Amino acid sequence: MSVSTVAAAVAATDQQSVCAPLPVLGQDVTVPLVTGGEVTYAALDYAASAPALQRVWDDVAAYAPYYGSVHRGAGHLSRLSTELFENARKTVAGFLDCRGTDQVVFTRSTTDSLNLLARALPAGCQVFVFETEHHASLLPWRHAQVTCLDAPRTPRQAVRALELALADRDPYGPALVCVTGASNVTGELWPVRELAAAAHAHGARIVLDAAQLAPHHPVSVRDLDVDWVAFSGHKLYAPFGAGVLAGRADWLREAEPYLAGGGASREVARRADGGVDVQWHDGEARHEAGSPNVIGAYAIASACTALTEAGFDTLVAREQHLIRTVREGLAEVPEVRILSLFDADAPRVGVISFVVAGWNSAHFAAALSAEYGIGVRDGLFCAHPLLRTLLGGDPRTRGECGGPDAAVRVSFGAGTPDEHVERFVTAVGELVRNGAKWTYRTENGRCVPSV
Repeated sequence: MSVSTVAAAVAATDQQSVCAPLPVLGQDVTVPLVTGGEVTYAALDYAASAPALQRVWDDVAAYAPYYGSVHRGAGHLSRLSTELFENARKTVAGFLDCRGTDQVVFTRSTTDSLNLLARALPAGCQVFVFETEHHASLLPWRHAQVTCLDAPRTPRQAVRALELALADRDPYGPALVCVTGASNVTGELWPVRELAAAAHAHGARIVLDAAQLAPHHPVSVRDLDVDWVAFSGHKLYAPFGAGVLAGRADWLREAEPYLAGGGASREVARRADGGVDVQWHDGEARHEAGSPNVIGAYAIASACTALTEAGFDTLVAREQHLIRTVREGLAEVPEVRILSLFDADAPRVGVISFVVAGWNSAHFAAALSAEYGIGVRDGLFCAHPLLRTLLGGDPRTRGECGGPDAAVRVSFGAGTPDEHVERFVTAVGELVRNGAKWTYRTENGRCVPSV
């Protein structure tokens, strides 16, 4: 999705009523409050794991009685499960608008996908990443020659920094750029298409970490012109621990299997000297050793179908309405500072991190949970270099419960009711003005009520 498309979606919310949230599991779950009574839980930690879409749960439940082995049996249920699994691959390829020669490999998560690609790098490949990456896209490349670029302060600066780094690489051999589509800390969209053009202009390839982008915006491999894309099902409203690596086949086909075992091998034979000769598959199976997670793959495909049918234009318009509600509400509290790399008007998804003067993040998040029934995230969000760059030496990140140098993150998406973000904004204001109603202590590294 382009910046202009996001802007159009924002404008659309001023001219039409905002659509209802998509049905997700857990909407009626109640939780106890330390102040007494119960309240409907406000799940505002979508960036970690989004609740399952009801549609996904229903689809999986309908298939569950027919569960069978994949690629391994002649029986009816095995053949049915194999067909389901391969159709899920086709659905994901369509969802990502893959090229005809691209492969869709099912993995465990974004982290697993990027580690798989790291294992497939050709000899001498140099990797370029920004310090702004999630650890899933920052750490897998440590066995290659890695250039870590400073956090840019504008999208244009990001593109220019990458161009200079790629042009200066020595030796001028194979290279891979890894970039996020939407930050898991600030929610800001990155200039993926422009970064891809810069990479290709300098003879490099690019992989897109779409973990935070795919649940919020359409991702087109063709339009963005990326070589690979990785994302996780559990952030796309699909539980059961599956992920995707989709893209060009050549590096994957030429690499040793990520996992060695059944399913990845076409033929195995003993040698006279006692060793083993193996012929590996060339397609997706090469990196899908073991019994496939058919339910996880089917859940991802179901979520892809549900989001496509709901229409991303409608979903984006609604999410922009929620983003505006949160940002305008937090702006009314002078003690709150929203963390951002780019300017306030930069297009973004529903992920917002902030610090509060006089509060430690762990204490603040614990109070939101215990006193208001609101679930958010606190800490460094598996993006330590970025958070420390954004936080700097700000004294507002210091507090009396838990460690220093951290933030609070609120995140939401297609299943979030308006009431939940409105309750969150109200709770932030009340906590800052009146303080916590309860006392909190550190237990096993976490802030909890002292009850």
